[in-house]
Amino acid sequence: MSTKNVQRKISAEDLQFAGYLRAPMAAKPTAIGLWLYTDGLGRREVVPELLAAAIYPGEAATDLVLEHLLMLDESGFLEFYKADGVEYLALRRPLKLDARLAWSNCPDPPVRESSRTFAAVGGARERAGARVRAEQSERAGQWATWADEQEHRTRPPERPLLLDAPPIGCPDHPHGAFRDCGPCGTARRRHDRWVREARYGEQLTDYEQSQETEAGWGGDPF
Repeated sequence: MSTKNVQRKISAEDLQFAGYLRAPMAAKPTAIGLWLYTDGLGRREVVPELLAAAIYPGEAATDLVLEHLLMLDESGFLEFYKADGVEYLALRRPLKLDARLAWSNCPDPPVRESSRTFAAVGGARERAGARVRAEQSERAGQWATWADEQEHRTRPPERPLLLDAPPIGCPDHPHGAFRDCGPCGTARRRHDRWVREARYGEQLTDYEQSQETEAGWGGDPF
């Protein structure tokens, strides 16, 4: 497989990447296309129309690609980031290329904060480990009860974002047009921006909820 005269090979190890394995089956062809149609560091500007034309040539697949990008973001295959008002994507596992080709014109994504790790050693580590085991044993019954409640809790389905998004086309072509249409292009960009902002809002909500849960405000038994 190649693109722009650069030989690219997807290895068996790449296909075992957790972000790819967790992705819905429907989105996997787009994931493979992104491996081929991103730069040497696995980055590119997010323009769904161009991605659709590259991965699914000859098909009206812009909406499909946009939906797949959101799925791949959720599975951990890629991440979105902004720089100077432009949105980019970066693959969490780009393909391995010759060092001379592993460069990018896209700005670097922000550095993700590493998870906090327990770094105590010697007697301090042993004492801390004994304390953790004792607390876990004491609260095992509480955790079991809470987990059972969460397992059987009924939650209403979430409304898909795309159902509330603005139309992808102009008033004359509410479903888009195959031929060039300036107003359709403007409407498409407005649609894409709305979806990205709504998705970002959901991610922030999830983050705040997780922080509240960690602080003891999320309804867990502690």
